[in-house]
Amino acid sequence: MRHRIFIAINLPEEIKKKLIKFQSKWPDLPVRWTKKDNLHITLIFLGYLGDEELPEICKITKEVAQKHQSFSINLNKVCYGPPKKPSRMIWAEGKKSFELGKLQKDLENYFFSSSIKISKEPEARPYSTHITLARIKMWEFKQIEPEERPEINEEISLTFEVNSIEIMESQLKKGGAEYIVLESAPLKT
Repeated sequence: MRHRIFIAINLPEEIKKKLIKFQSKWPDLPVRWTKKDNLHITLIFLGYLGDEELPEICKITKEVAQKHQSFSINLNKVCYGPPKKPSRMIWAEGKKSFELGKLQKDLENYFFSSSIKISKEPEARPYSTHITLARIKMWEFKQIEPEERPEINEEISLTFEVNSIEIMESQLKKGGAEYIVLESAPLKT
């Protein structure tokens, strides 16, 4: 059986509750809002992988996690994303984090040098911390005159501690994706 796998940081419940409140600020925007339980930070998308590859994925993820100390993430803005490109999402951005960048790069290095066949190449651009709050319905969004589109650029200050990373499976369903934690890998304390 094939599984759609990624490695992520799940958010504490209180952070999810604060982020989900932004949905009510722009109720008329043509977007598909992310369900509260699906809010997360993707570290690396591995692609569609078989049952036989899951033990190796768990092993690598735990190995990498144990090389990194717990750290904090500070979310500082809600805006359209990605930057410098046509807006496709509304997301919460985080301040640059050396620890998070190193963790993400280590995961990439370990997985791309493993025997697991990853579906895409390592990112060339620097890793940016973001949480997708909504995906824009492009055709409908383009029907709104640019000057009529709401400006979304709000400063926020939400900080939380990262103590683990999770191996996640994304199951695509009629009502949207459902994410399941397959295994949690604690960071070094």
